[in-house]
Amino acid sequence: MLTPDEEYMLAVRYKERGDRDAADHLVTSHLRLVVKIAAGYRGYGLPMGELISEGNIGLIQAVKRFEPEKGFRLATYAIWLIKAAIQEYVLRSWSLVKLGSSSKQKRLFFNLGRIKRQIQALDDGDLRPEHVATIAAKLGVTAKDVVSMNRRLGRDVSLNAPLRRDGEGSSEWQEWLVDESPDQEERMAANEETENRRRLLRQAMGVLNDRELRVLKARRLVDKPISLQELSHELGVSHQRVHQIELSAFNKVRMAVRDRALERPQAEPTAILVAWRMAPGRHSLGHRRLSGLASERGGAGAR
Repeated sequence: MLTPDEEYMLAVRYKERGDRDAADHLVTSHLRLVVKIAAGYRGYGLPMGELISEGNIGLIQAVKRFEPEKGFRLATYAIWLIKAAIQEYVLRSWSLVKLGSSSKQKRLFFNLGRIKRQIQALDDGDLRPEHVATIAAKLGVTAKDVVSMNRRLGRDVSLNAPLRRDGEGSSEWQEWLVDESPDQEERMAANEETENRRRLLRQAMGVLNDRELRVLKARRLVDKPISLQELSHELGVSHQRVHQIELSAFNKVRMAVRDRALERPQAEPTAILVAWRMAPGRHSLGHRRLSGLASERGGAGAR
C-alpha cells in the first residue's frame, strides 16, 4: 500500500503531466481493494474473475477522475466506482430480460435478499403481504416493485433443461408447454366456415339492383359507413329515400339468406352469422333486425 504522500505525488504526476507510469502504480497498489469488494458479490453466481475485471475498470475510472488536492485518499473515492462497475455487470448478466436501472431498482435488487433473511421471509414463491410492506418501507420503493423484483431474482432457465436435476430419463421443460394456437383441423374448419359465409352472402346479395347494392355496401359492409347525406348527393335523392333503400335492401338480403338456409338446413348457423356480420356494432337498428332474423331462424329450425 502507498503512503498518503506517495499516493498524492503519483496522483499529481498523472493529473498534471499525464504520467502513465504513475497511473499504473496507483492502479496496481489498489488491486487488493478490488478483490475484496468483488468477493462480496460472489453470491450472484458469476465468475470471480469477471467480477474482478469489472471492478478494475471502475478503479481505472477512479484514477482518471481522482483529485488529490481535495485531501482524501484514492481508496475512499475508488470504492464507489468499483462497486458501481461490478453492480452494472451483475445487472447485465443476471437475466436476458433487462432489470431496472434506476437507483431505487438497483438498491432493491442488491438488498432484497439481505432484508428477506433479516425478516425471516425464506419461503419460496411470492412474499407475504406483511413482508412486502416491510421491505418496501425499508428500501423506499413501492410494494409492486418488491413483488416484481422478488419474482425476477430467480435465474433464467433454458427450456431445454431437464426436469430432473440428474438429467436421466427426464423430459425437458419445453415438452410441458401448452400450445394454445388452434390445431390444423380447427383452422381448416374455421376457413371453411368463413368461405361458406362469404358464398352465402354473395348469393343473397344477387337479389339487389345496382342502387340497392351500392347503398347496402356503403351503409352496412364497411368499417366507416358513409352518411345518408353523402349518399343522397351521390344518388340524387333525399336522405330519407336513401334510408328507405337501405332498409329495403337489408330486408331482401335477409329474406334471401333465410330462403337459402331453409333449402340447406345444415347451413342455418352460417346464415345467421352472415346476417349478424352485415351490421357494424354501431347500427342499433341493424342489431334489432338481425336479432329478429336469429329468432326467425330459431323458430324455423324448431319447426
